Amino acid sequence: MAAHPQNPFFNVIRNPLKFKLFLLQKLPAAFMAGVRLQSVTESSCTVSVRYKWATQNPFRSTYFACLAMAAEMSTGVLAMAHVQGHRPPISMLIGSMESKFHKKATGLTLFTCNDGEAVKHIIQAAAESGEGQTFTAYTKGENERGELVAEFWFTWSFKSKKAKNSNV
Repeated sequence: MAAHPQNPFFNVIRNPLKFKLFLLQKLPAAFMAGVRLQSVTESSCTVSVRYKWATQNPFRSTYFACLAMAAEMSTGVLAMAHVQGHRPPISMLIGSMESKFHKKATGLTLFTCNDGEAVKHIIQAAAESGEGQTFTAYTKGENERGELVAEFWFTWSFKSKKAKNSNV
């Protein structure tokens, strides 16, 4: 069963107050850094982080770990939305991350991942096969002028929590 716009997870993250409470409870570092959800659909997610005192590095730009946090969330929100409602449940975990930094992040950086449909299909494959599946999601971070600041690739692992066959 794939996620759809009426998915309870979408209802939580699209509500600004509920999203802040979600961050405070599940991702307090993202809450403190001011990571914000800008938009989300089944296929795309945009998350922002702003250069400010709580996200700064000594070089007067956004600390790379804060950029990585926002970038990961742009891919992870899509995965979490599509994992919702699966029977049997699907577990998800990051296996690796790669990044390239192109420009100093000195203002608002917007990370957009457009891999939602591919994530949905790989989660469905994990649910149907009972085998672990991996997918590398791409997200790009741009500043307010549309200039490329950073790129990230997160390799997600998805596995069905089906009961093991006891006859094996």
